[in-house]
Amino acid sequence: MFVLYDKDKMKVPIKVWLQNEKDLEGSCLEQAYHLSELPFLAGPVCLMPDTHAGMGMPIGGVIATEGVIIPNAVGVDIGCGMAYTETNIRLEEIQEVMTGNGTLIQAMIGDIMRNIPVGFAHHKTVMPCYTLDRAFDEMERYEEDGELLGQLEAGYFQIGTLGGGNHFIELQVDDQGYLAVMLHSGSRHFGKTVCDYFHNKARELNRRWYSQVPDEYRLAFLSADSAEGKQYQNWMNLSMDFARENREKMMLVVKAVMEKWIGKYTQLNLEFSHDMNCHHNYAALETHHGREVWVHRKGAVHAGNGELAVIPGAMGSYSYVVMGKGNPESFCSSSHGAGRRYSRKGAMEAFSCEQVIRDLADQGVVLGKKGKADVAEESRFAYKDIEEVMKNQSDLVVPVKRLKTVGVVKG
Repeated sequence: MFVLYDKDKMKVPIKVWLQNEKDLEGSCLEQAYHLSELPFLAGPVCLMPDTHAGMGMPIGGVIATEGVIIPNAVGVDIGCGMAYTETNIRLEEIQEVMTGNGTLIQAMIGDIMRNIPVGFAHHKTVMPCYTLDRAFDEMERYEEDGELLGQLEAGYFQIGTLGGGNHFIELQVDDQGYLAVMLHSGSRHFGKTVCDYFHNKARELNRRWYSQVPDEYRLAFLSADSAEGKQYQNWMNLSMDFARENREKMMLVVKAVMEKWIGKYTQLNLEFSHDMNCHHNYAALETHHGREVWVHRKGAVHAGNGELAVIPGAMGSYSYVVMGKGNPESFCSSSHGAGRRYSRKGAMEAFSCEQVIRDLADQGVVLGKKGKADVAEESRFAYKDIEEVMKNQSDLVVPVKRLKTVGVVKG
């Protein structure tokens, strides 16, 4: 970790969990400098080792504010995060099993794709959703923001869907040979609409207040105690609950698919354990250094002392289950993944579809993806080395389990 601080230009230091400044992309550093000038920060700008430029605030960024919330410091996919479960089945017990749909792994990946909409696809009928049912029961909390109410109806078609981009469902194997499931998704279009709506509200209010935060920084803020700030909190929490239930619903489908195929083609008694479901895009009121502050984690997980979290790599790479060290320097946070080395466009220019598919095939990874043309966007080569990321945050987390991709579903 290194520190950047010019007390004449910056309100707070920037702490970066990388080896040196040359490891940090210029646009990401520029955004960090913008954050360091904010008058309401209650501690340093923290950049995790997977950091890269985002909208307004870097992804892999953590800040603490006093009395204000910044929608773009939470991000557009509010509540995006990870779900995880372990099994008692060893990969070697099922790897060579053949079905009418290929290997058992291929059959399960195919069935997951048939049962979970991916990319821009939604369910064609209304699906059960206790989070949205509760929102309608508590309509007085939301009715003031009429422009967002359509998202409640639309959410019934989106719950239990994966989305696209870096979202995935993976069958993985740990170093002891046991099969596990890791799933990455968020609040779908719901969270994006909430973020954009309140960012624009914040911009309007900041203009009225003659805010010293330049609009081009995309860091418009809301007073946490204002009517607008409280409304954002309502919608942010709803988006987080929606994202959590979204992952929960998909994990139930994946478990059912595995039970169906393993039960049909083997005599094994499949069991699941150590389930996790955690966010890495959110803001929360927490106490740090004796002060109550709003900690914004945009592409970062809470890593309290003894707390378990999930840090994925890239498809065909390794992922980790970790235990937090509760390091106060990072507001008890760690990275949320490997972090991009190439933009999506840059990855498409640098790597061919054939290269990526051949790389996965060489590793024995089963890829489930309807359209392969953009597969290079999510190549493991488009991401930072997860081992390097883990080394750079050894003061934040302890690795508990390492896992490798066996099969992956992408949008």
